[in-house]
Amino acid sequence: MCGLVGWIDFSGELHDGQEVLDAMTDTLRERGPDARGTWQGPHAALGHRRLAVIDVAGGAQPMATAVGPGRSPVVLVYTGEIYNFRELRAQLTALGHEFVTRSDTEVLLRAYVEWGADCVERLNGMFAFAVWDSTREEMVLARDRLGVKPLYYAPRPTGALFASEPKGVLAHPGFAPSLSVDALPLLLNPRLALPGETPIGGLREVKPGHVVRIDRRGCHEYPYWRLVSREHTDNLTTTVGTVRELLEDIVDRQLVADVPRAAMLSGGLDSSAMAALASRSLARAGDGPLMTCSVGFDGEERDFRPTVLRPERDAPYAALAAEYLGTAHEEVVLKATEIAWAVPHARNARDLPSLGQFDSSMYLMFAALRERSTVALSGEAADEIFGGYPWFHDPAVAWRDGFPWLGDAPRLADCLAPDIRKALRHDDLEADRYATLRARVPRLSGEVGLDARMREVLFFSLHGPLAMLLDRKDRMSMAVGLEVRVPFCDHRLLEYVWNVPWSMKTADGREKSLLRMAVADLLPEQILLRPKSAYPALHDPEHELQTRCAVRTMLNDSSSPLAELLDRGRVLSLAGQDRATMTHASTAHLLTPLLETDAWMRAYGLRVA
Repeated sequence: MCGLVGWIDFSGELHDGQEVLDAMTDTLRERGPDARGTWQGPHAALGHRRLAVIDVAGGAQPMATAVGPGRSPVVLVYTGEIYNFRELRAQLTALGHEFVTRSDTEVLLRAYVEWGADCVERLNGMFAFAVWDSTREEMVLARDRLGVKPLYYAPRPTGALFASEPKGVLAHPGFAPSLSVDALPLLLNPRLALPGETPIGGLREVKPGHVVRIDRRGCHEYPYWRLVSREHTDNLTTTVGTVRELLEDIVDRQLVADVPRAAMLSGGLDSSAMAALASRSLARAGDGPLMTCSVGFDGEERDFRPTVLRPERDAPYAALAAEYLGTAHEEVVLKATEIAWAVPHARNARDLPSLGQFDSSMYLMFAALRERSTVALSGEAADEIFGGYPWFHDPAVAWRDGFPWLGDAPRLADCLAPDIRKALRHDDLEADRYATLRARVPRLSGEVGLDARMREVLFFSLHGPLAMLLDRKDRMSMAVGLEVRVPFCDHRLLEYVWNVPWSMKTADGREKSLLRMAVADLLPEQILLRPKSAYPALHDPEHELQTRCAVRTMLNDSSSPLAELLDRGRVLSLAGQDRATMTHASTAHLLTPLLETDAWMRAYGLRVA
C-alpha cells in the first residue's frame, strides 16, 4: 500500500527542496506507518511512506536503478499491490533482469525499464505510481483500471505536483487551494464528479485506467484501458462456471501477503462469497482460520428502521455466515458518541467533506480490524458489476432520463441560494454530465431495449457511485494503516461480466444472479437468498436530532462559509422532514453533506470565489 508525493520542476535547481519534500511526505504518515524515504534530482523530487505487506525486509522506496550508457537514474514510488508480480518477475528474469528483493515494487520498476509506460497494460492489481525517467526527462504517473488507488496532480507552468491524497499537494507552498461556485454541486453530491474531476481549483485526479506523462511540454494524459462491448457467446452454465473460476483465481492472488489477512463480513452475498472463497484458499494452504469483521451500532435492535436500500440488520446474518464458514469473527459495535468523535478524523483522511456517519463508522471498524490484521478483503463493486442495487430493478427509476442512482431523494443543490441556482443552472449541469457519460457507454452493435438500457445503467454505476465508494474504502482504511483489497475490481472479471446479457445477470429472477449461482455451494440458503442490504446506517434518534440542530445552528452562524450560499427556507423545510428515500436512510443522512461542506471549508479557510 503506502502513500507517495513529489513534483517535477524544469525551472531550475530546486531550492529548499528537502524541507518541502519532507513536509509533503509526512502528510501521508498514516498511509505508511512502517517506513519513509525521499529522493531528489535536479528537476524531480519523490517521497514515500510505506506500509510493508510483501517482502517486509526489502522493497524500500523510493526505489531506483541506473540505465543506459550514462547510468541515468530511473526512480519509482508506488502504492498498491501487483497481483501477477510473480509471473512478471519470471518474464523479466528470462529477459535478463536481475532481482535483489522479493517485492512487487522491484518487479514494477524493472517492468518500466523493460517496457516503459506500456508496462501498465501488463499489470493485474490496484496501484498508483510515479516514475521519474531521467533519460527522457519525464515523470510518468499511472493509476489502476478502476481507480482503486488514488493519485492527484496539479499542473504548473514549469512542471507539476502530485500525491496520493490532496493533503500531499496542499503541503507544497506553491499550491493555494481555491473553490469556485461551480464546485458546490460536487461537494454536495460527489457522485456527480466526472472521472479526474475534483472540487479544488487546479487539482486533478489521474483518471482510472490512464497514464499522465509530464515533461517540458506540459502534462499529457491518455487511456491505456477501457471497457469494450462484445457479443457474449457462452451459455448460462459456462458463464456461471467462468465467473467461479475467475473469482477463485482472483481471491487466491489477493491473499498473497507476508502479514496477517482478514475479510469484511456483513452477512450479505458479496462479502460472504469473498469470505467463503478466502477461507477455502487458506485451508488449502494449511492456514487459517480467516479473521472476519462486521460493524454494528449500540441499540440498533431498538432503533433500526428498514429502508429500500437497507431492509435488514447485518448482525444476525454476519454471525450466521461466520459460524457456517468457521471464521474468527468480531463484530465492532459502535456508540453514537464514538461515531461523532471520529467524523473529523474521517474528514481529515478524505481532505474533502466526509460522508459523516458512514465514513466515521468505517474508520472505527478498520481501526479495530487493524489491531489484528494488516490486509483485508472487501466485497466492494459486486453490486456495480453484477447489478445489485434497487435502481437496477425498478423500471420507473432505471428508465428515467437521468442518473438512476439518484433515486427519489431531494437534490441538495436545490437548497442553494436563488441567485446561485440561477447562475449554476444545476439541473442543466446534471443533465450535461448524464449526457457526457451516456455518450461514453461502449455500445454493442444491434443491442436494443432492456439490454441496451441496462448496459447504460451499469456504466453509470461504475463511475460516480463506485468511484466514491472506492475512495471511501481507500481513505478510511489507509488512515489507520490497513490495506483493503477489492477482488470484484479485478479487470478480468469486469470485462467478462460486462458483456453478459442482462437476462443472464437476472437468470434466477433476482439481483446478482450470476454471483449467486457461482457461489451457491459455498453458502447457506439464508445468505444466498438475502436481499441486497447496503453498508449499515446509524438510526439513533439522538443522532438524528443533533444533525437537524447542527444544520439550524449553521444557518444562524455568521462565520459559516456555506450558510450565505444557501436558501435558508428550503434548508429548514428539508430539516423539518422525517423520511427515508431509496438512497438515504433518513433526512439526517441527506443533510450531512451541508454540515461536512461547511466544516471542510472552515478547515481549509475556503470561501467561494
